[in-house]
Amino acid sequence: MARRRYLVAYDIREPKRLRNVHSAMKAFGYPLQYSVFVCDLDSMEKISLREAMGMRMNQREDSLLLVDLGEPAARGTDCFEFMGVAPELPRGGPTIV
Repeated sequence: MARRRYLVAYDIREPKRLRNVHSAMKAFGYPLQYSVFVCDLDSMEKISLREAMGMRMNQREDSLLLVDLGEPAARGTDCFEFMGVAPELPRGGPTIV
């Protein structure tokens, strides 16, 4: 299965849920900022991410955004532009979770 790069951002309203979501997100990608991750996922991993976050979020109060940035080695790297300190982006390839 082909991997796609996703930008995942979330807004979790309750501190305990926020810590739980952040901790779980580390299994799926690389944190750019506290509530923003870059994740290289195939279709099954994307489903797993959605299920894992759905169990941790209160979907009446919280939100999670997934933005498809394309293939990790192509636009998935080129579309980032930083000001200030720029975290190193993953270079693509398989992610072992």
